[in-house]
Amino acid sequence: MSRRNPKGRDINGIVLLDKDVGLSSNAALQKVKRLFFAKKAGHAGALDPLASGILPIFLGQATKVAQFLLEDDKRYFVRAKLGQMSDTGDCEGSIIKVQPFEHLNESEIISAATSFKGDILQIPPMYSALKRDGQPLYKLARQGIEVKREARPVTIYKMTYLGYENGILSLEVTCSTGTYIRTLIEDIGKKLGCGAHVVELRRTGFAHIDVSQTFKFSDLEALASDDYQALDEKILASETMLPNLEGVHLSETQSVDIKFGREVQTDKQGLLKVKLFDEKKQFLGIGQRQENGIIAPKRLFV
Repeated sequence: MSRRNPKGRDINGIVLLDKDVGLSSNAALQKVKRLFFAKKAGHAGALDPLASGILPIFLGQATKVAQFLLEDDKRYFVRAKLGQMSDTGDCEGSIIKVQPFEHLNESEIISAATSFKGDILQIPPMYSALKRDGQPLYKLARQGIEVKREARPVTIYKMTYLGYENGILSLEVTCSTGTYIRTLIEDIGKKLGCGAHVVELRRTGFAHIDVSQTFKFSDLEALASDDYQALDEKILASETMLPNLEGVHLSETQSVDIKFGREVQTDKQGLLKVKLFDEKKQFLGIGQRQENGIIAPKRLFV
């Protein structure tokens, strides 16, 4: 396809990017958007420049399902340096405190790390995208301003100890959405009495996605061509990103009603979000089913 349309191509679907270290999530998004010459694009689950790993890129109308993927759990590989605290909680910041850690043995470290498994409370870090009065906290932090943050409940489903050598602790963490790994590492360091900060972070799992399913930008770049055919083969259908949602197939009449924003009656019960398909098995978007079987449109592709 030619590039006659200066606004880009109307393409829909998801590209599973393995973001490189050193790029912001938005920078990675813009590179993919330009490569695919997409008119519209967005991402789910921002990663810090320090972090690598799974960053789903949503093209076109697929951006409408991004919020539903955000609600799912994540998995991370993290390496932490014990004995040092930084102002950002990771190695991109300045070291603000150094404490002895050499006396710690492996069993103490494992015990401290695994003690955070389960439901815990976290205070979001100042270096985060959370906003206070419309201002991202990280911008306030850069001005030397610290504001009070309320502790938030998160869940650490699995904490796997991978090793400890020369002051570097390696873990694999499976957690709920909203979990800050930098804060988790800082809290482990506090429990050990020596402090800690993140030196490497990689998102290896996102909902049902494993990092082995992703593509490096360089891999995608190698597929670029004037007709976009090879690149487009890497785009996944939006509905495949929502395996945990039940699919509901509508009649022709019901499909028309849903497209016009009207509720439809089904014989299925239960309060939950569902994937909607028309009579030709084309994905229409997300609906909200009520207890009485009525489905209301929530996020549609029409």
